[in-house]
Amino acid sequence: MAIGERIHFFRIMRGMTQKYLGMLVGFPEKSADVRLAQYETGSRKPKADLTAALAQALDVAPQALDIPDIDSYIGLMHTLFTLEDIYGLTVSEADGEVCLKVNKDKSKDAAELLKMLCAWKKQSDKLSAEEISKEDYDQWRYNYPKFDTTQHWAKSPSDELSDTLVETFKDKLKTD
Repeated sequence: MAIGERIHFFRIMRGMTQKYLGMLVGFPEKSADVRLAQYETGSRKPKADLTAALAQALDVAPQALDIPDIDSYIGLMHTLFTLEDIYGLTVSEADGEVCLKVNKDKSKDAAELLKMLCAWKKQSDKLSAEEISKEDYDQWRYNYPKFDTTQHWAKSPSDELSDTLVETFKDKLKTD
């Protein structure tokens, strides 16, 4: 799905009009809907700063908008082949179903991908068990990795406080 389709998808999901979203990102009221339509239809591709502004207005991570173009089955297959090359993704069968697996021994990147997929599965399992709502699940997915507390890059407010305290008192923490 191209970036324009993703913008459209999230705009509709958030119940916004093109004019409203266009104005949120700073387009003049007179042309906000026309400008946004150009991005949604793919006649224009937003630059990084506009992509970031759109993501913020739509309450998603910029990466949720600017994803690889996998509009065709062939393009999708080549994306999967690239994931095989880089991350050790393999195709296999389990319980009579075709499935994709990550060979964590392929590389450090493959091991990191496996950790991310495990975090995703954990959230998916919570959704299935009705421990979280579909809205919470989507918030986690569309803002990834912001709310992923299983990985080293996500920080909760208490982590930031801990880091600040450690930095402040690091000289006093040293042992002789």
